[in-house]
Amino acid sequence: MFKKILIANRGEIACRVAATARRMAIQTVAVYSDADARAKHVEACDEAVHIGGSAPKESYLRWERIIEAARATGAQAIHPGYGFLSENEAFATACAEAGLVFIGPPAAAIQAMGLKSESKQLMEKAGVPLVPGYHGANQDPDLLKREADRIGYPVLIKASAGGGGKGMRAVDKAEDFAAALASCQREARNSFGDEAVLVEKYVTRPRHIEIQVFGDTQGNYVYLFERDCSVQRRHQKVLEEAPAPGMTEAMRKRMGEAAVAAARAVKYVGAGTVEFIVEQRASGMEFFFMEMNTRLQVEHPVTEAITGLDLVEWQLRVAAGEPLPLRQADLRIQGHAIEARICAENPDNNFLPATGTLHVYRKPQATAFQRGAVRVDDGVREGDAISPFYDSMIAKLIVHGATREEALARLDEALAATHIVGLSTNVQFLRHVVRSRSFAEADLDTALIPREAAVLFHQQPVGLELAAAAAVAKTLLDEQAQAGPDPFSRRDGWRSHGVALRRFAFDFGGERRKAELTTLHDGALVLAVDGQPAALAFRGAGEAIELQYGSQRTRAVVYTQGETDHVFTGAGAAQIVSIDLLAHAGDAAAEGGRLTAPMPGKVVSFAVKAGDKVSKGQALAVMEAMKMEHTIAAPADGTVAELLYAPGDQVAEGAELLKIAV
Repeated sequence: MFKKILIANRGEIACRVAATARRMAIQTVAVYSDADARAKHVEACDEAVHIGGSAPKESYLRWERIIEAARATGAQAIHPGYGFLSENEAFATACAEAGLVFIGPPAAAIQAMGLKSESKQLMEKAGVPLVPGYHGANQDPDLLKREADRIGYPVLIKASAGGGGKGMRAVDKAEDFAAALASCQREARNSFGDEAVLVEKYVTRPRHIEIQVFGDTQGNYVYLFERDCSVQRRHQKVLEEAPAPGMTEAMRKRMGEAAVAAARAVKYVGAGTVEFIVEQRASGMEFFFMEMNTRLQVEHPVTEAITGLDLVEWQLRVAAGEPLPLRQADLRIQGHAIEARICAENPDNNFLPATGTLHVYRKPQATAFQRGAVRVDDGVREGDAISPFYDSMIAKLIVHGATREEALARLDEALAATHIVGLSTNVQFLRHVVRSRSFAEADLDTALIPREAAVLFHQQPVGLELAAAAAVAKTLLDEQAQAGPDPFSRRDGWRSHGVALRRFAFDFGGERRKAELTTLHDGALVLAVDGQPAALAFRGAGEAIELQYGSQRTRAVVYTQGETDHVFTGAGAAQIVSIDLLAHAGDAAAEGGRLTAPMPGKVVSFAVKAGDKVSKGQALAVMEAMKMEHTIAAPADGTVAELLYAPGDQVAEGAELLKIAV
């Protein structure tokens, strides 16, 4: 077994690999960029080496620096994690040439499966079912358009070298094909350095089910069952679970054997995932090969939870030349596991990525490392910053239960205990998904999120009255804590006779609201929110507040950041902003014709120039942030007055990109 390995990645996967290595008494070396100098993964390892600037191309994608770091520290092997260089055959080859073990498949296997077109031709020869499509080398746009017409719409354009939903576009009609192809090629070129694409029939109501496979250097192969990854946004996974609901033993065996056949076809070694599109028909489910990810997957913990295995340990043992620890007949499924990806993003604004500081980061109490009720994999701590340079994922929350229903209940409870303040996240959105009819009843397909949009987006589980009551209670508790035991220094409105009235003003959901707190002569409180009075009672319970407002009773945790109170309850979370009634607040005049960056990132291109007339909804510019493209559209009809940046410029959130005269 290795004595020391280098982890060529960052964040939660670097921490994850380091945890297993520590348990196996293997020393670890971290690498880090300028932005990650104080990152959690750096502290999680025994040694750390600085490898360059904050942008991935200046650090985590510079494999020559990573190999130098491995040599300098005496590491014997390199674990690539996932993303970055994990599926780069040149890096795998360079490791071998440097006398280092690449903890992953051979470079030939990465190359064979790395290009979607070639891999599908290989799978066809191996007898693995394929979706009808065009996987050829000829990339002439006219030919691709003719192939799409032949296949029949809707079709899916996918970057041949891609993954993670990047360089992928669904096209519903022929007249939209050219624009979708150009956008897909541009994103593929920027993300993977290769603009080649393939075109496939777009399966309606598909499920995304993948099989975890493992191979060793002795030619042994197993499949560790399946994961359902159908809940997606922008072709990226949101929730993953194992086993797949509704899976029969016969279909599990067919899919598992097809996945092993795919691995055998390329002489695969190590951990890999064979992804299938599953078409749901009245006669049953049919599956088609989509791609093979030649690395460990983000969602591998759900497989660990239902099998009781440590897949990183398996990776290390196989890379060291040991045979697979178990054979197919030894593997069993126990219980049900679900993983939720907690991301820095705003679901109510088209999932735009968010950046900022984790002023508050509280997570549910974790249990066992492998199979247990609750597990949290992360690479951040309270006080860390989420930068625009890397993926938006903050943490993975994994739960395990005896049944799917038990796992669902445990996941909702764990999400409720996840408190993040400082930037937008998808935690509340995930709770809405978990509680939706489709997910609760396992009515799964990749369109679940748009289908359930009415109950997923722009929801307010905590109403104005409860949010205002929690904010007032927090204010009074803070004032009491500041005053201490001296009753003459208290500012809670108590007096020996009569009543006291105190006024509050809030911004809630973009609207100004008012509240009045009356303290009666006996100390009882009555809070009137927008003129509707109800009795208020509360007491502090550690960080939480036991709150009774009218007929509503709840346990709330309130974090104050500036003028904003972030209220977390079992039902959900809300934000309410206190307005200083003594301050002069004039309403700023709306500035028409401004277009600003919705997040920090890079300007990719402008579709207009000064003097052009534009109409409402017309695409004006494309920005790139956190590896994804975002289109800026005209808010109204008008004429472009000025472009304020050039393609390639980095811009801050809120920066004005161009001016439109309306």
